[in-house]
Amino acid sequence: MDVAAILHYLSATANLMQIQILKSKIHRASVTAASLDYEGSLSIDAALMEQCGLFPYERILCSNLANGERFETYAIPAERGSKAIVLNGATAHLGKVGDRLTIMSYTTVDEYQAKHWEPRVLLLNEKNIVVNRRGI
Repeated sequence: MDVAAILHYLSATANLMQIQILKSKIHRASVTAASLDYEGSLSIDAALMEQCGLFPYERILCSNLANGERFETYAIPAERGSKAIVLNGATAHLGKVGDRLTIMSYTTVDEYQAKHWEPRVLLLNEKNIVVNRRGI
């Protein structure tokens, strides 16, 4: 890209709105444990985090398909390959082993990027094995 093209792009995008948009989603993750005594967060198998683009300590929004609870917390990596999804701290009150969660993270992009955006999505079975993936 030449300098003129870069300047044209910068001037064209300078006034674009910023959009909050779904970045990553793990759909139908089965809760494998709950730990009230832990200080907080949701532990997620590190391999699943990497596959959907979740970062350690990234802010996440979770919805529990079993009871309708929604909560915000942050993701921490559990042992790679463990298939672990663990409710920690206060979130342990919002579900039980076997409940299915949707785990989401968001990012901010300009409206041009939003028109072409595709989130990274993993669909899991009841054993937290990936059965479908999109945007990856």
